[in-house]
Amino acid sequence: MTRYLKLVTFLAGLVPLARLAWKAYSGLLGANPIEVITHSTGDWTLIFLCFTLAITPLRKLTQQHWLIRLRRMLGLFGFFYALLHFLTYIWLDKFFDLHEIAKDVVKRPFITAGFTGFVLLIPLAVTSTGGWIRRLGGKRWQALHRLVYVSAIAGVVHYIWLVKADLRRPLLFAAIVALLLGYRVALAALAHARSKTTRDLPQAPALDREPSGNMP
Repeated sequence: MTRYLKLVTFLAGLVPLARLAWKAYSGLLGANPIEVITHSTGDWTLIFLCFTLAITPLRKLTQQHWLIRLRRMLGLFGFFYALLHFLTYIWLDKFFDLHEIAKDVVKRPFITAGFTGFVLLIPLAVTSTGGWIRRLGGKRWQALHRLVYVSAIAGVVHYIWLVKADLRRPLLFAAIVALLLGYRVALAALAHARSKTTRDLPQAPALDREPSGNMP
């Protein structure tokens, strides 16, 4: 069952790329194909990042624990489309002109935000394997992979600053990321409060406790 779900997820993750490739082959990308490719890959980056961030809340709320097995693949698809988005910019738009790219990163805030979000995804993609989880240890690996929230926020900021007229779509992404991050923060606060309550509970004096074994 899990293999089937992973296969379906994998094939579904390739649909946006296949659709974009078909449009390019058929000459349906319009008067500015680079802009279409850029916006499409950017949108799908944020969509897959939102899917990835939604896995844990959905698993906890629905008790469907199998969902966690799809999280890594969804996250890697987010990185894959972010990589395509970045390559579109440095290859098709800037023709690998490093001087122009560096100027954009420094002088154009939306490029800076997008570049930051992409760079933060690189270590997450590299350390997504089981081997890296063992090397880093569970807690350090989890702490590192919380950067996905920072990357998603940077991606949303990049989108908002890029769009000058119709802000509906970037604001929708902003609302989704804010909701998922708020859930995570509320969950962490609740866990901290429970832990503090447990620590603050008075302990019964040793003389008042019943003996655990037989009396001599």
